[in-house]
Amino acid sequence: MRILFVGDIFGQPGKHAASRFIPQYIRDWDIDFCVVNGENAAGGFGLTENIASKIFSYGADVITSGNHIFDRQEIHAVLENSTTILRPANYPRGVPGRGYTVARSRNGMKVGVVNLQGRIYMQPIDSPFAVADEILERLQGETRIILVDFHAEATSEKMALGYYLDGRVTAVLGTHTHVQTADERILPKGTAFISDVGMTGPHDSIIGVRVEQSLQRIVKQMPTRFSPAESGIKFSAVMVELNDSTGKALSIERVFEDDYE
Repeated sequence: MRILFVGDIFGQPGKHAASRFIPQYIRDWDIDFCVVNGENAAGGFGLTENIASKIFSYGADVITSGNHIFDRQEIHAVLENSTTILRPANYPRGVPGRGYTVARSRNGMKVGVVNLQGRIYMQPIDSPFAVADEILERLQGETRIILVDFHAEATSEKMALGYYLDGRVTAVLGTHTHVQTADERILPKGTAFISDVGMTGPHDSIIGVRVEQSLQRIVKQMPTRFSPAESGIKFSAVMVELNDSTGKALSIERVFEDDYE
């Protein structure tokens, strides 16, 4: 079985690349299941119901997110009713939405998808390690194929969760920093890992934002409205191949494509 995971879609440029490459990779690589991080798809910040529908139309089976998922008020009600749009599971009780799901792949297998958020240099929410334990206990007996989107800032925290869950999940895939890392590997007990899948969007930018706007904020410490850059568009993803019976990963391959159209 093959799973395609697409890194953070950023604004309209990211949606353009996703609309082109997701169907292409699903077809050419015989992908059975596709997960997309969409928390920056709405102008770089948040997600809307209409944009989520577009991402699903490209071929996504589940949309994950992170700390920007609540930036758009309208998504709150959508999260309450959706089983395929996730917010990080380790937000406190009472927050709209759900942090994990089980969905059917194209080959009929059940796939668990878990969304977690880090705490180092981010909001001090509940422990992703403890919440992961709780979720895996609930998923026990339902499926051995489990993908974790860990939306975190610190590479050390991402690696820590990878080793903590090694052998218990199929893959731990990092998101949030918008820079694809070159440390993809299969951990000793069979879990695929990468620190960050990267950004699907404009790379002639500062992590997606127009350079001049980001510099205004960082250099001068002045409040600035951010908007997506428009050039250097790239598609960032990973493909994980796994053993259907055991749920263990067999390989992980990075994808980094230029969108010249």
